[in-house]
Amino acid sequence: MTSAPAELEASLIARRRSRHPFLEATRRHPTVALGSVILLAMVLIAVFASFLGTVDPQALSPIRRLRFPQAANWFGTDMLGRDVYSRVIYGSRISLEVGLSVALLSTAIGLAIGLVTGFSRIADGIVMRVMDGLMSIPPVLLAIALMALTRASVGNVILAIAVSEVPRVTRLVRGVVLTLREQPFVEAATAAGTGFFKTLWRHILPNTVAPILVQGTFICASAMITEATLSFIGAGTPPNIPSWGNIMAEGRSLFQVAPYVVLFPAAFLSVTVLAVNLVGDGLRDALDPRLQRRM
Repeated sequence: MTSAPAELEASLIARRRSRHPFLEATRRHPTVALGSVILLAMVLIAVFASFLGTVDPQALSPIRRLRFPQAANWFGTDMLGRDVYSRVIYGSRISLEVGLSVALLSTAIGLAIGLVTGFSRIADGIVMRVMDGLMSIPPVLLAIALMALTRASVGNVILAIAVSEVPRVTRLVRGVVLTLREQPFVEAATAAGTGFFKTLWRHILPNTVAPILVQGTFICASAMITEATLSFIGAGTPPNIPSWGNIMAEGRSLFQVAPYVVLFPAAFLSVTVLAVNLVGDGLRDALDPRLQRRM
């Protein structure tokens, strides 16, 4: 006869198996689910901006300037009579484009450099000194210096921010590789005659995916803040392209008269950065074996 504890344990196991995988993942990592929902909403807003009751974000109407939020203008109007709601909605495209592009570009470059420098002692001694020099410069100042050498455009903003983020990714990957190259499976592959790049591709690269994925989310959030900072001080995207940083920069002189011009884009920026950070924190908890054992 089966004992009661055994029957209870069997029923619990069966109940866990019957749960939907998505619901189970949401229960175990709620921050990833919450952050993903918010981030997906922001992406949909950016993609379908023209279908969300917006108008031309650059359309001027001096007679309607500095009107507080109302039915005709949900977020009010700025000093030139432009609809703040439309400018904020269209500005989400710039922030998301910059954040995602910088994350992908800096991660790809930093991953390639980190793999080589971590596995090659000769390259490590040369390249990492360059990375240390770049890391000694604050990212915003480095981005401002790079923007000063080029004309204002979204592409140049992405490139400038990506360059400032590459050293951090490189150092992270290098640290992982330095640990992995002393592992027995890597030494066995080297002893078996596996080539340099083949060893990196088969044995080292798969083990760097988890930390790089988490780091990429934080770079995305940092890039959005840096882009808003550059645009706020006039060193980012051109004024004719609405971005959250540009909108806040144009409204800062009128904050006491029309605070909504600054508050609405700031709120959207804060919520988006929070969503990305929630996803990053959740991924870190999900991918860290030590945290999984605690759970």
